[in-house]
Amino acid sequence: MEILKVEDLCKTYGTGEAKVEAVKHVSFSMSRGEFGAVVGVSGSGKSTLLHCIGGLDTADNGKVFLNGKDLFQMTESERTIFRRRNVGFIFQSFHLVQELNVEQNIIFPLLLDYKNPDMEQVEEMLEVLGLENRRYHFPGQLSGGQQQRAAIGRALITRPALVLADEPTGNLDSKSSQDVMDLLLRASRHFKQTVLMITHNMNLTTSADRVFRVADGKLEELGGGQA
Repeated sequence: MEILKVEDLCKTYGTGEAKVEAVKHVSFSMSRGEFGAVVGVSGSGKSTLLHCIGGLDTADNGKVFLNGKDLFQMTESERTIFRRRNVGFIFQSFHLVQELNVEQNIIFPLLLDYKNPDMEQVEEMLEVLGLENRRYHFPGQLSGGQQQRAAIGRALITRPALVLADEPTGNLDSKSSQDVMDLLLRASRHFKQTVLMITHNMNLTTSADRVFRVADGKLEELGGGQA
């Protein structure tokens, strides 16, 4: 089942001599449960591409379909609501609410949408994350890896159609990076969710179903992570 379809996506910043073509005619699609990794050097257009796909930024040309809905045919308010319900974001910085414990941070997106948390679902999430013994700890009491686990749980708890991860291991050491990568992969498989992850570390792409490279705003598919 096709979850994401990107057609001829283009994004430009600035004008004249300061003009930068950040995304150039990108087209690809992803199916339910696929794990994709996007690599590229800093400034290649990876984050801009991810922000356009997630509806955080608009494109100059092209289309992004998520679950068959065209993001750029929506008003800004419609896109905000649709994004909250259908896209989970994981960033390099954890962005946890310091005054909330792990469990409260994870269920926070549900509360924003006025939904009562399914506690069986929350228990399952904590178990998959390996945070069942940290549920009442606050972010300041956790390691960086544990904080990113909680951030992953927050992104997955609404069962979004698409999870977008922008350098999720960028603030972690190599061991914690691999642990978080393994967890993200395991969680996406467990919950059958589509994930598109940006990373500068090719070592973290070996288990991905598909690997893409962005260079000068253009997207090239390299194959599977084992290739």
